[in-house]
Amino acid sequence: MTSSTTPGLTRFNALEEAAATAALHEVCASSAWGGKLLSQRPYATVEALFAASDAAMAELTAGDLAEAMAGHPPIGRPKPGDPTSSREQRGMAGASEELKAELLELNLAYQEKFGHVFLICATGATAEFMLGQLRIRIENEAEGEREIVRTELGKINRIRLTRLVALAEEGSDA
Repeated sequence: MTSSTTPGLTRFNALEEAAATAALHEVCASSAWGGKLLSQRPYATVEALFAASDAAMAELTAGDLAEAMAGHPPIGRPKPGDPTSSREQRGMAGASEELKAELLELNLAYQEKFGHVFLICATGATAEFMLGQLRIRIENEAEGEREIVRTELGKINRIRLTRLVALAEEGSDA
């Protein structure tokens, strides 16, 4: 995206509050994050939208992070009928049944340890990479892992915001 106002950003800025709230909820399930972004409209540039997203992400409490994570399906099990999670987890498509089984087993162990799904920015990542990251991160302490999750959510939000603005530019529903 450029540093100027784009047609998609202009459209997002002009959305009715309910529509903008719904669009932001599709990006991130945290109501605190969405509320902060909504309250700062209109955005002059896409970069300003990203900066607001990053700042809002940095301020999320543990409860806000839990709410955000609840909107993400486990790696290897995208939500049926959800094109976003299917697109983001495309790297799982060619994974062997053995790799998928190991990923599921470690996902369950991770969830048992941390109380939430293993969250990683899966866009462009292979199943092998995600499994490797899961093996590493399951060894983390809760506080350190929470900050990694915050970083991963920030990456996901930027990708989804980019898509939201691109969809708005095409005149599609945001």
